Amino acid sequence: MRDADADAGGSTNCGDSQGDHSCPGGADTAAAPAGGAPPPHASGPGRDATSVARGPGMRPHVFTLSVPFPTPLEAEIARGSLAPDAEPHQRVVGKNLAVSGRILAVRWEAEDCRLLRISVINFLDHLSLVVQTMQHFGPPISR
Repeated sequence: MRDADADAGGSTNCGDSQGDHSCPGGADTAAAPAGGAPPPHASGPGRDATSVARGPGMRPHVFTLSVPFPTPLEAEIARGSLAPDAEPHQRVVGKNLAVSGRILAVRWEAEDCRLLRISVINFLDHLSLVVQTMQHFGPPISR
């Protein structure tokens, strides 16, 4: 869990001026795993939520997070536990989860950096609960 928090390291912060929906420093922000390799990008049914109408020349804010788990099974359990949580602002924030080996990769796209930050923080809260629950009950038993 410490890796996930370290990877997220405040890269979604932006100005909080009223009516301003752009973050200084560019449209793309990302957290990469310690190894430096970018996480695999998720694709799938949730992709529709990210195709919001954009003004000319506007790019969405993008945030990616890679969370390593001890085993591929634990990564799948975490994805299954976190995937049902729908975004409260689905029309302006898109979130995709994918598992590659023992890595849970999450990718957000949003027009509004404050809504992106809220989504990431809420996800990290839920992720923390999932990880604590899995640690409390011990490693999963394969069927």
